[in-house]
This record gives sequence, C-alpha cells and structure tokens, in this order.
Amino acid sequence: MIDLAGRRVLVTGGGRGIGAACSAAFAAAGAAVAVHYRTDSAAAERVLAALPGPSRSGGPAHFAVAADLAEPAEVERLFERLGEGWGGLDCLVANAGIWRRNPIDGLDPEELEGTWRTNLRSVFLCVHRALGLFEGSPDPNVVVISSTAGQRGEAFHSPYAATKGALISATKSWSTELAPRVRVNAVAPGWVDTDMCTEVFRDGGREEIEATIPLGRVAAPEDIAGPVLFLASPLARHVTGEILNVNGGSVLVG
Repeated sequence: MIDLAGRRVLVTGGGRGIGAACSAAFAAAGAAVAVHYRTDSAAAERVLAALPGPSRSGGPAHFAVAADLAEPAEVERLFERLGEGWGGLDCLVANAGIWRRNPIDGLDPEELEGTWRTNLRSVFLCVHRALGLFEGSPDPNVVVISSTAGQRGEAFHSPYAATKGALISATKSWSTELAPRVRVNAVAPGWVDTDMCTEVFRDGGREEIEATIPLGRVAAPEDIAGPVLFLASPLARHVTGEILNVNGGSVLVG
C-alpha cells in the first residue's frame, strides 16, 4: 500500500541499526535513499549495496554520504550534496545519535557537550537546512527518532534522555510552526536490538529487560522502520505533531 516511487529520503545514521532498517524500508517502497554515515563507510556501503533500486520510477538513485552532523559546516556540505545530486528532498529521517553513560554525580562535561551536539543540535541544523530542499515536494515531512528515555528519563543517561525529550518538544513545536506545508512527527522506540545495546544485553541483561516489556521481546530495527515509513507516507497525510511509541507496551504515554 505504501508507494514512494520518485521520493527522495535522507536517513541520518543510515549505515547501522534503526537507520539501516529505515534505509531498506524506504528503498523497498520505491524511494531514493541517501544513506548518511559519520565514519563507517564500509557499513554504509554494505547497506547501500543491499538496497533495491534505483527507485522504480527511474528517478533519483541511492547514494551514501559522509558528514559529522555535530559540525555545522559538514551539515551544510551534506545538504549541498543532496541539492546537487537530487535537486530536492521529500523526507528527512533524523535518526543519528549516541547513547553514552554519564551519571550526574560524575558528570563528564565533554561527553555532555558531545551528546548535546550530536543528538539535539544536529537535528535542528538538519531540519533547518532541509526546508530549503522541500520546495516542490508533494508531501515534505520529517520523522525524528526520539526515545522512551525522553518520556520517562533514564538513570545514569540523563544527557541522552534530556536530548530525546527536547526532540519531542521540538517535534511538537515544528509541527505547528511549519504547518500546513511540512509534516513533522517522531517515533519513540524502547529497547531495540542494535549494536548500541550489545553490552547491556550481555549476561542476562536482555532477559531482565524483556521481562518488563508486555509484548515479551526487544524490538528489531525493522519494528521501528515500519512506523517511520508509515509516518512518512501518504497514509499519514493527516498526521503531524505525533509521537508514535514503539516500545512493546513498556511505556504507556499519550
């Protein structure tokens, strides 16, 4: 039912985890995908090589693009590359982020700054820059990847939780500010089976976590990609400012 042939989608952090699953889902729906990565070019190229395409319409082709989104100049170069390659953009999936332990009683100021720059400021910069490329799109939209941590907090990871909570507030703000032209929504995943969580899942940690999830399992990246694709599609054409929870029932918030 979802046909995005001819649409152009940027997935930040598209080379692994949720981003890689989103890249695959959008490509399968016919969209052209820009797989963004920061340093791991090999992972991004593997994702790129597995994408079906180019898009079924015979329009723009997929490509991989490097940028450190914590650096404004690199964000600018990223969107210049999109403009040169595609001439425009239809959807931004703001997925790139980091999750670092940083307890408040031993706060590491450099880690705090890095988390803020990567998880929050970069999304502001990308959304700002995407607006200029949305001109001419039939349904320009942004899907922000937040987290249950932004809804209920997360002990020992308060900088991460704070940035994800701020993204929820930003999503609600932008959805009104940019209406009716641009739709802005967010997905808030719970635990997801990605390399970011590998250490936590060791030594019985996964079983303990799954015991707290009503659906009884940790999400796969594809479980997050499906809702992202929905929000970006015409099926969600009357949805904006929404925070779609994908957490197996572990956090029940409106």
